[in-house]
Parts: sequence; C-alpha cells; structure tokens
Amino acid sequence: MFWPVAFAAVVTVGVAGAALPALAQTQQKFPSKPIRLVVAFTAGGSTDTIARMIGQKMSESWGQSVVVDNRGGAGGTLAASAVAKAAPDGHTLLLPGGNFVINPVLQPNLPYDPFKDFAGVTQLGFGTQVLSVAPALGVKSVEDLIALAKAQPGKIIFGSPPVGAGTHLNGARFNLAAGIRVVTVAFKGGQEALIQTLGGRTHYAISGLAVALPFIKDGKLLALAVTTPQRSPVLPEVPTLAETLPEFRRSETSIGLLAPAKTPPPILNQISKEVARILDLPAIKEQLQGIGIVPVPTTPEEYDKIFRAQIEILSKLVRDAGLRPK
Repeated sequence: MFWPVAFAAVVTVGVAGAALPALAQTQQKFPSKPIRLVVAFTAGGSTDTIARMIGQKMSESWGQSVVVDNRGGAGGTLAASAVAKAAPDGHTLLLPGGNFVINPVLQPNLPYDPFKDFAGVTQLGFGTQVLSVAPALGVKSVEDLIALAKAQPGKIIFGSPPVGAGTHLNGARFNLAAGIRVVTVAFKGGQEALIQTLGGRTHYAISGLAVALPFIKDGKLLALAVTTPQRSPVLPEVPTLAETLPEFRRSETSIGLLAPAKTPPPILNQISKEVARILDLPAIKEQLQGIGIVPVPTTPEEYDKIFRAQIEILSKLVRDAGLRPK
C-alpha cells in the first residue's frame, strides 16, 4: 500500500532534495520486514496470549512474520526501553500491560519518558482478573481468606506479578478493602505467580483469567472471585469481589499497543485498522471471551489520550494503596 503525500506547488531544488529520503520512507510499503511485538511479561500470561493471537492474524494478512518478544522483568521497563529505542517505522510495537501506566509513579527515574518516547496505536480492550487459591489452603470463599489473613496478620503471602501491574494494584486494593495485612511477593509474570500459589509457596494470587482458567478447570486452583463489576460468562458461578466487599474498586487499566514516538501517522493508522479488523473476527471474539477479554479497539489518537490519562488517574491509586515511589 502507498500513501499519498501532498506537496506545495513550487519548491526549491534544495528543499525538494532534502525531502526525498523522507518521501521514500513514507511511500515504502508497510510492513517491509518482520514485525517485532515486544510483550512486557513472560510467556504464558493473558497479555502474551493476546499478542500471539493478533500476531498470527497480522502475519497472515500482511505476509510478514510477527515475532513475539517476551521481555518480562523490571516491572515492564525492559520491554518499554527496547521499544523506546527502536526505529519509529512501525516494525517494533509494545504490548505493555497495566504496569506501563503506573511505572512513572512508582519509578521516577525511568530509562525512558512515557509521554515523549511513545505514540498510541490502539486500545485492545479490558481484561478479567481472578482471585484464586490452592484447594489445599482450605478456604472456600473470599470471607474465609479474609478471616485467615486476619487471624495471621503479616504471615499470609500474596503472590503478585510485577509491582505496578494491574493485578498487583487490584491485589493492593483488595487488601485495603478487606482490612488485612499480608506479605506481597512479586514475580516476573502472572503465570509464575500462580505456579507459586499452586506449590503452596504463596497463599493466594490475583491473575488474568487466561492464566488461571486452565488450572481452575483442572481443579488445581479454586477461584474465589473475579475483579470485574459483573460475573464472568466463563465462570458464572464465581462471585465478583464487590459482592463480598462493596468497598472494593478495581484498577481499570486497558490493554493496548504502543509504538516509538515519531512513527508516521499513516503507519499507526494502518496498524490500528488491522487490529480492529482482527478483533472483530468471530473466532477471535470467541477466544478473547474465553480468556476474559472485552475487545474495545480505538484510533491511535484516542489511545494516545487514554494511556496518558491513565498515568494521572493511577497516581491517586498509588497514594491510596500506600505504595511508595522507588
């Protein structure tokens, strides 16, 4: 696909010559090489699952490979730094997860500027998270878990993804609403946190539904509640946290795609439209529902405003949850 470029009717030879490299770059067919989709979590989590769904369909449509590059750790800063330094040509994209919008609050000295180094591509949607425990723990409900934590203050361990991730923040909000004092241990990703709960090294976890669902179906984990305002159609028998704790207010952060700053708007728009097409496919909708994702695609301009606003909103949440900048 070639994008039209408007020019003034009369230009000097010098100006026209200087514009030729930029013109050639803009008119070059996109994508012209494999796309690298950098995910800020280890493989196996819900964010990784979404990346692979979209990447496969992009590859089929555009005839170029889409390589999912999992860079978990450091609260998502490794992934974000890699994309911030990449060429702004649309061939490197970031799927950061909720920690991207909270890191500027928790980590004032980031190796990148979230406002200056990135451009919004599109929002993908919102995810369902689930509070779960190992059956061996002996609790059957949220009320049971709260009672256990209150009976053993400072001894119950919450297994969390990286500090600042949406699941970590919802865990902090749950602990506040329940009035419990627990030990939070952060891992590189949601799947690793769940494995620690399965093994009895942590007592409970809050994770994306995509990560927890296979273990729940196999009976290895017991789902106590979901964080969404309504019950999940995938787990209709599992109550919402708000049903038990009316004070609980979930951390609402969306899932979205970012590109390096200065990526040409025509490329951002092409990617955004392709993602919207993919999210509207019946098979993809069904798969997303199965992992608790509600697709809500946007334009690049809309998502650019969304992720910037979320940084401001979550600043207050951090203060309320008693978290401190590093």
